[in-house]
Amino acid sequence: MLVIKFVCYRLLNENYGPCVMRAMKTYGQDLFVHRRGFVKKFGGSLLVLVSMWSVRSASGQATFSVATIRPNAEAVKFEHDGRIEVLPDGVRMQDVSLNTCIKWAYGVQDSQISGPSNLQAEKYDIVAKVEAPASQDEMKMMLRALLAERFKLSFHRENRELSSYALVVAKGGHKMHEVAGDGKSSRENTANSTIAKSITMREFADFLSGPVQRPVVDKTGLTGKYDFVLDFTSYLPADMETMRPNATNILMVALPGELGLRLEPQKEMVEVLVVDHVEKLSEN
Repeated sequence: MLVIKFVCYRLLNENYGPCVMRAMKTYGQDLFVHRRGFVKKFGGSLLVLVSMWSVRSASGQATFSVATIRPNAEAVKFEHDGRIEVLPDGVRMQDVSLNTCIKWAYGVQDSQISGPSNLQAEKYDIVAKVEAPASQDEMKMMLRALLAERFKLSFHRENRELSSYALVVAKGGHKMHEVAGDGKSSRENTANSTIAKSITMREFADFLSGPVQRPVVDKTGLTGKYDFVLDFTSYLPADMETMRPNATNILMVALPGELGLRLEPQKEMVEVLVVDHVEKLSEN
């Protein structure tokens, strides 16, 4: 967490001097502040004001101005990956594993991360703030810096041929409702369904990769955003208490039946992030 103190002096008459800005360092990492200042004169007094523009790490990468990471307080019901909310002033993550954070920050799927079991073991609540408006892609870059700082995360990349699925349109066409405009994407699980609003097929493929435990590549050719409800009720075993349903088998029949989509098995060259080093959460 970066702590910034601004000390501004009102300079009377000939008593001139600089506006002093002190940047406190935490976690032993040098931080630089890009700043802008302006001067106004008020009846013989000179008032110098300095505002923080952005915070950057020593490597020049933009970072969150403030970020807290704490052990998860409450699970998000029906969601394996918890909840991630992108807000105007930052990002809020609830009930997320380090694995989930890596997926969101680097735009990869579960099967594209190879690392120790503790990537999934602990769940966290994260609140990270930005000083100036930032896009979602910019916040993802900031999360990369945060993971490196707090968890000492490092990895290398490898290309591997993996068993995967292609998400394609089934015979007869898709059954989803295409939406106009650039609405905010959302997806929510219930006990027996997945409700999606303004979602792309790339985003849906990323979601499907979780339950099928393989990479899923969007090959639908659909470039819009869609609203739909994927209702599993008709495809679940009658006796759920004694028979654990196989997620892949259910999706193989539910996707064409409900959405007019299907999964085709294939081999695919996939880039994998191989974790070289990760540590337990450092102090906030």
